[in-house]
Order: sequence, then C-alpha cells, then structure tokens
Amino acid sequence: MKKITTLLAVALLILSACATAPVTQSAGLTFIHLNDTYRVGAVEDNTAGGFSRVITLIRELQAQGRDVRILHGGDFLYPSLESQLWDGLQMVDAMNFLDAVAPMYVVSGNHEFDRRGPEQLVAAIRASEFDWLGDNYTFNTGDAAADAALHAGFTFQHGDKTVGIFSVTLHGDDGGNSRDYVAIEPDYKAVAEKAIAALDARGVDLIIGVTHVHMWQDVDIATLQAKYPKLAFIVGGHEHEPQFYRMPGSALVMKGASNARVIWQIDVDFDADNNYVISERRIVLDETVAFDPDYEILANKWRGQLLEKFPFLEARIGAAALKMDAREETIRGGETSWGNFVADQMRGAFGDPQADLAFINSGTLRIDDYIEGDILFEDIGRTFGFSSFLRYTTLTGSEFKAVMEAGYRGGPESQGYFPQISGFRVCVDRSRKEFDRIVSLQVPIDDGWQEIEADSEYVLVVPDFLFGGGDGYKLPKDRFASRPGSELKYLVLDAILRAQGLGQEIGVPVTRDNRRYHQLRESKQPCFE
Repeated sequence: MKKITTLLAVALLILSACATAPVTQSAGLTFIHLNDTYRVGAVEDNTAGGFSRVITLIRELQAQGRDVRILHGGDFLYPSLESQLWDGLQMVDAMNFLDAVAPMYVVSGNHEFDRRGPEQLVAAIRASEFDWLGDNYTFNTGDAAADAALHAGFTFQHGDKTVGIFSVTLHGDDGGNSRDYVAIEPDYKAVAEKAIAALDARGVDLIIGVTHVHMWQDVDIATLQAKYPKLAFIVGGHEHEPQFYRMPGSALVMKGASNARVIWQIDVDFDADNNYVISERRIVLDETVAFDPDYEILANKWRGQLLEKFPFLEARIGAAALKMDAREETIRGGETSWGNFVADQMRGAFGDPQADLAFINSGTLRIDDYIEGDILFEDIGRTFGFSSFLRYTTLTGSEFKAVMEAGYRGGPESQGYFPQISGFRVCVDRSRKEFDRIVSLQVPIDDGWQEIEADSEYVLVVPDFLFGGGDGYKLPKDRFASRPGSELKYLVLDAILRAQGLGQEIGVPVTRDNRRYHQLRESKQPCFE
C-alpha cells in the first residue's frame, strides 16, 4: 500500500487561503468539519479554536440561509484533564449544544475506546443527542440502547436531496484501541466501497465520508470516486494539523487541526442537472471570530465545576524562563523547550545514576498551548492527559538507533509519535527511505559528543506505553526491564517546585548550538552545523 509520504510528495497541500468569515452564497448545503477536540473551551490562552467560535460561524452561515451540518472526525471523549473526572461527559454536553444549533454527525475515534470497559462509553452514548456513525465497527457493550445508537448506511435529507454518509475508524493494528466491546473491521477501503455501493443503489444524490483513519488510508478510499461519482469528499480525524488532498478522479480529502484551531467549511450546491458543485474553505478560528455568548454559559459552567473539584488549578507553582511552545502544531513536529524539560525529568526517575537515554512521544503531551510567565498547576494537569508511568531497560546502541527510526517515519506533518528526547541528539534526513533516516545519533562525552557505540549497553527510560510497542516503537523484549514505576507528571511537578524553592525559573531556549534534533535541509549538509 502507498505510504502517506509518497502521497504528500505529489498531492498533499495546505491551502494558503485562510478566512475567518464565510463565503456569501445563495441558500444551499454547508458542512462544517472539525476533529480531535478535547476542550470545552478554546486553547492558546483562549486565542485559538474552540466550539464557541464554531457556533459563531455556523450562526452566520444560517443567517445567510445555508443548511448547515456539522461533521466530526472523532477523538473527543479522551484524553483531557476533564475526562479524568467526567469521562468525556463534558464534551458530550458541549457537542449536544452544537447539535442543537446544527445537526452533528460523529465517527468514533480511537480515544473513544480508551477505557478498558464499556461503562463510560455507554454513558456517553446515552447522553448524546448527536448521531454516532460507523460502518466498519459495531458496539458490543451489552447495553442494547447504546449498541443500537450506532448508525451504518446513514442518510439525511436536504430539501429534496438525499445525502449518504459512510464512516470508518482505526483498527487496533493501525494504532486504534482493541476492546472487547467494539468490533472493528480493518479493511477500510473494502468496507467503504460496500457502504458507498449500497448508498448509491438507494439513489442518494451525494455521498461523503467521515472517518478516523490515517491520511493515506483516506486518500486510498478517495480513489473510489472514479467508480462512484457521487462520492464527493472525505473528512477525517486522527492527524492533528490541517491537511488537504485533491487529485483528478478522486474525492477531496480534508482534515482540520485539533481543538478546532483550523476547520473546514464545505459548501455543496446542486445545478439544474442535479450535479453537485463543491466549494471548500479552510478557516482559521482565531481572535477575529467572536465567542458565542450562549455557548459561553455552558463553557463557564464546566470551568466552574472543574475549579470546584480542583480549586488549586490556578495556583502558581513556578515560573518559566521563556515562552515555551507546547502547541500541538509545534511539539508534534520538532524539538521544544517544554518537551526537553519533560524528557529531562525522565532520566532521573529511578534514582542515581541517571539513565543514559530517555524519550517520550509528543502525543502524550496534550496541553496544546504556550507555557510562559507563571506556571500553574493546571499546566501540568493539561500536559498529561494520560497516565505516564515509566519503565527502564537496557539496550545496545545499534538497537536504540533502530528503535528511534520509528520516530521519524512518515511525512513532515506533525505526528503524535514524534519524540521529545533527553541524553542524546539526533540528525535526520527525511529524503531517505523510512527507517533509514537517522544520519547521526550522538551521546555526550566530557568534551562534546560522539556517535552512539553500536555494541555498548545503555540504560533507557520510556513511558510504559512506548515500552509496550505504542506509536510504532519496537523495543527489544529479551532483556531485563523494570516494572512501571514513577509517574512522569509528578516528576515534572516536583522539578518545577524544586526550582521555585531555589528561586529559579525553568526552561532553556532551543538554539542552533544546543539543539537535540537536526533535520537536514540538504542530504549533503553536515549534521549539527
């Protein structure tokens, strides 16, 4: 199967035209697409994204006479600080508000199945007023009403036109969650074609896809338009930065940014011959888009309940020496000061002497914001949406280099598996084939750096999730490894409190001279120069 890197080279682009106001058109059908939303409120100190701004946009479109429908590409129940308290019910409440403004159709993402048992999913489904869609999976929760709430072969009416939607989500083999209470078919394209063919046979006027799979899998499904011309576009989730794909003979594919920082507006109109015409628009939701005052009542309600549970959230615990960028668009694709600080705490998790090496997948760091000035307890709570218990093990230099290749696979877009590292530095050439991109991996010595020694043993600390093979990292299992021990969020908290007690600020800027990650712009360029 084709890899997304190949597709990106020939077809993937991000539209340069951004807007914060809709296009004025005659009455027609408009889809608003968002995906991977974990906050009831906005992010980046309330300057970006958020459902409140989405609602403002929808109300403007409706005032123009547009029939607006909301599409959600999955991942909303988990992970977040709030989901540790309410198992995503706060997000269901917020999405119900959206559904009351404009009908909302949602595919499950892999994080909807984070819990090992079905009880929390059942509660979320029962509380939902929006529609759950799925063609390659079924719910087997034991709750008949919840199981029956999942729609396959879904259709809705827009005037005299019938629109069909198919939906697929990730299987466990592709990075999804494998749970007894959900059965997932991994042949996404085969399921999609069967669903599309059935919708076509029913005489629908338009077919769209709402998915939660990898971009290259969406693009593969999009080629079915050549056989089924009514397939107009696919919108999805899982990736956290906006993506767009257009090729002749294929359906459009679009994904937004997490937390509704960037969304898509897709206008569909039908001509006199019943042919659909699509106009898509990438919309940046920033401070130029006002909050919806009615939704803000809901957002403030949940904020108040959070502070009732955790009255210490807004307490100052330390200070940042600089503005540290922990936004997903940055931390999932490059080295950051906050990522370095977090990774540095890992090496001392099991006492002295410190471990030689440590790394963490950026997808574990969920704050999607800047950390600057006063560091609040909330900054720690929002950084760690998951439990982050650590293990240590040993491996040779050659084994470690092979493990780290997984962190630099795929294309240049932000990915949750991109590593934040400590105890070494790495130079990568992305023009080389996958799993052969590390040009140099160096460890410190007294007077500088040297290449990691292939046959020497090194002590490594990683989260238990990565030790178990998460995010594609394959660590050797034929040697000693500790049981899951220290939890990283408490190590980070302790380090900030220690610095505060000493009157110190935390964080070191990433500069040309101290960088840990160097991506070569030209294959012949020297590393770290």
